[in-house]
Amino acid sequence: MNLITVSGPPSSGKTAVILKTAESLKKRGIKLGAVKFDCLHTDDDVAYEKAGIPVKKGLSGQLCPDHYFVSNIEAVVEWGLAEDFDLLVSESAGLCNRCSPYIKEIKAICVIDNLSGINTPKKIGPMLRMADIVVITKGDIVSQAEREVFAARVHAVNPSAIVMHINGLTGQGAYELSTLLFDSGKKIDSLKGMKLRFSMPSALCSYCLGETRIGESYQMGNVRKINLEKK
Repeated sequence: MNLITVSGPPSSGKTAVILKTAESLKKRGIKLGAVKFDCLHTDDDVAYEKAGIPVKKGLSGQLCPDHYFVSNIEAVVEWGLAEDFDLLVSESAGLCNRCSPYIKEIKAICVIDNLSGINTPKKIGPMLRMADIVVITKGDIVSQAEREVFAARVHAVNPSAIVMHINGLTGQGAYELSTLLFDSGKKIDSLKGMKLRFSMPSALCSYCLGETRIGESYQMGNVRKINLEKK
């Protein structure tokens, strides 16, 4: 089975891109499933079901959605293998731009949109910098010049990635993405022993453990302080 991981900021069009790409894949007779990781609520599983795609969803609740992803992706892969999928797509929650739900040797896609601002690529960490493919959406809303400038900023941050535009409403560009997903993907039968491309954010402070009071005396564990000294 091939496994694909898709991530991106909130409302960038991840689900729309996956659904349009899935249409091209299904026409080729490729059997695919999906899993949606989110924080508190998602209706994306309903959209997958309407498209005839078997789907599972996981809500992380009070936990970091990417730590939740890493803790559960192996079980999800086992589900996909049991269902005899040719391709399993894992869609992450809309993240804070620091995380990177990518696994070494597994195809990684980052979806961002043209409306987020031309400086956004510089603000996104491993989620963009370590992706194999960067999909830019909502290009129909901005001018051609803005599209080219934004794509150039993406390329400056991640020179090795394939950068492509996809329209999540019409599906323009989705067929090209579908050929990159399945034809060049790595087939796996387990994720055991495989590694993340980048470490997760350091955590485990008093607020991680449920503390709500503000004040230095209540702060313990991994805490970083801002430097306010004048230079």
